[in-house]
Amino acid sequence: MRSLLSLFLLPVLCTASLAAAETFSPEFEVAAGNVDRTGQPIRVPVVLPAAFKAADATLTINGQKIPAQVTQPSLLSKPAAAPTGGQNAELVFIAPAFKAGDTLKGTATISTATSIEKPVTEWKDTPGEYMDLIMAGKPVLRYMYAKLDETNKDTRSATFKPYHHVFDPEGKRLITKGPGGKFPHHRGLYFGFNRISYGEKQTADTWHCNNGEFQSHEKVLASEAGPVLGRHTVQVDWHGKDGKAFAQETREMTAYNTAGGTLIEFATRLDSLAGPVKLDGDPQHAGFQFRATQEVPDKTAAQTYYLRPDGKGDAGKFRNWPADKAHVDLPWNALSIVLDDQRYTIGMLDRPQNPKEARFSERDYGRFGSYFEYEIDAQKSLELNYRVWVQKGEMTVAEVTRLDDAFVYPAEVKVK
Repeated sequence: MRSLLSLFLLPVLCTASLAAAETFSPEFEVAAGNVDRTGQPIRVPVVLPAAFKAADATLTINGQKIPAQVTQPSLLSKPAAAPTGGQNAELVFIAPAFKAGDTLKGTATISTATSIEKPVTEWKDTPGEYMDLIMAGKPVLRYMYAKLDETNKDTRSATFKPYHHVFDPEGKRLITKGPGGKFPHHRGLYFGFNRISYGEKQTADTWHCNNGEFQSHEKVLASEAGPVLGRHTVQVDWHGKDGKAFAQETREMTAYNTAGGTLIEFATRLDSLAGPVKLDGDPQHAGFQFRATQEVPDKTAAQTYYLRPDGKGDAGKFRNWPADKAHVDLPWNALSIVLDDQRYTIGMLDRPQNPKEARFSERDYGRFGSYFEYEIDAQKSLELNYRVWVQKGEMTVAEVTRLDDAFVYPAEVKVK
């Protein structure tokens, strides 16, 4: 797929000098296959001339103009090497009405002439504390990245791991929890393991971080914002009880400008800095998880329910592995909570390429996710990719399944 696009664009690079190559217009087709993709992001790999340090894009799909954005290749993409004088990129757009069996025909114009209009999406930084992703005037994500502060127990607890808060789809309130409250180590969207072993009988718990362990934000590696998405890639180091980093995480968070709700994509690569590192835990304290705001356990836990591939669960009831040994390797799971008399549904979409056996955990106070056992070393990294969907109101099994199918089975992109 990527090689076809590269071959299509290569003549463009060869027939014009880089200095003069200010625009080009790739044409492509996107086949839906057996999946409805309406409102889902589509990524078209392209090769830009090296002179394109920044680029704007316009896109026509089946004769209709729609927003598009040129981005760096996403973290876990595997593009072929760009030809000499070119650089890999992705053209991203949100699919219009695009049902199973349909084919979209697109023409893009990519130009070095960047827009001078106020950006639809932007990152706003409060230095040393957090940065907000603002999309169409509304906050979507808040990255909490303050440096570890060991002044006292409370300041340490508040800063021992970076995480992402999630706002409701209208941008009016946070729906995730920070420090304090029930189980103070739970934070928004977060990632860690409570049973890690490495080196000469060294152990670490980057979930509770109670024995000197911590995760640290080191730097922002990349940041992008435009009409289709906001994304940043950050370096997060994992430190053991001795304070030394034993692993390094490259974490990419993306939010798409979708209708009807917020689509968030989490991608990460974890590399060892200390030889073999065994990642392990239990369903309540490891993996990638979501924790709802403290209002849920304080006021509305009895109204919480889970929607699973086998149907809607009872309010106030939840499942956990290993008590329920079938609660593993779910394609997706969804949490439904009530905040300020408004119900929200949060869907977490797994993918087959993530490590298995994935052991799932749920709680009525609004924490859910899954973990697995895995080992990394100098030659083997851990790569993960999840999507999280947030919307007002309830959802059906069929609705979440459509979201998951669009994620698990990417659309087929071909060059004419």
